Amino acid sequence: MDSNRTIRVGTRGSALAVTQTGWVVDRMRGLGLTVEVETITTRGDSGHEGPIFRPGQAGGDGVFVRELEQALLDGRIDAAVHSLKDLPTAETPGLDLACVPERALPFDVLVGRTAATLAGLPAGAVVGTSSIRRVVQVKSLRSDLVVRPVRGNVDTRLRRLDEGDYDALILAGAGLERLGRGGRISEVLRPDAFWPAVAQGALVVQIRSDDAPLRNRISTLDHPPSHAAVRAERACLAALAGGCLAPIGGWARTDASGALTLGGCVMEFVPDDAGGMIHRLIAEHTAGDHAAGVSKPETPESLGERVAAALLKQGAAEMLARVRSRDASPA
Repeated sequence: MDSNRTIRVGTRGSALAVTQTGWVVDRMRGLGLTVEVETITTRGDSGHEGPIFRPGQAGGDGVFVRELEQALLDGRIDAAVHSLKDLPTAETPGLDLACVPERALPFDVLVGRTAATLAGLPAGAVVGTSSIRRVVQVKSLRSDLVVRPVRGNVDTRLRRLDEGDYDALILAGAGLERLGRGGRISEVLRPDAFWPAVAQGALVVQIRSDDAPLRNRISTLDHPPSHAAVRAERACLAALAGGCLAPIGGWARTDASGALTLGGCVMEFVPDDAGGMIHRLIAEHTAGDHAAGVSKPETPESLGERVAAALLKQGAAEMLARVRSRDASPA
């Protein structure tokens, strides 16, 4: 790779995206690369007043990345830093996910104003979130709470909480920690009670497929256990044909022996006269736990597909079809 080459790295303009990109860029510069940062506005950043989804919506994935990907394909930038959970599972031809740095906290968290835990909130308390996956799970745990959409950057959401618009917020823990707001976390929400989004807490550096010199230079930024975990999670999501806004959760992790375990959850909110019911399907497997007599190790992708198959066997396809059918109905 030409030592005089300047690497142009694209980012969204939000404070969180800029902070995350800056973290990656610092490490790229530590490898001796000359790096410039270019801010690109995406469709997902263009409007902050309404929610990205209607209740039940399972479409709309890619709204935070398409413009960055186009800039890569056009050659205006050489790399893009994304929150991996924002990337559609169908990878864009001509682009590769070159490296996944070590993953931050993968879970959702509660930021409470009137109580420190979800269980401790009083009946009728208002919880702010704009994720259908989080809405469904809040309702499954506390049907007596009121869930309202909240948009804007992290500081805007925290300000609205502090001003009394909400009793609590549910946010991604990694984002709060990366912005230095980790002290606002009052409860970490973990599976099996509360499932995070697929690839939550992970960053990815995306490059053009033919840019082997850059791929080689940044390869040491990759964290193999984190990369394997998100590969498994994304394979499960892809096999379920779920977009990044669908009510699907997943969490993979590597234990001390190096074994990769993946859990997945598909959720559905079913309205009724009493307010509605929540249905959840859960499956979990460890790589190789079915493979007696199989000579080659199970890949993260095959593990993801196996967990998806277990969920489909329980009825996940029908559940997601109902979610999409309600999404297609008039609001």
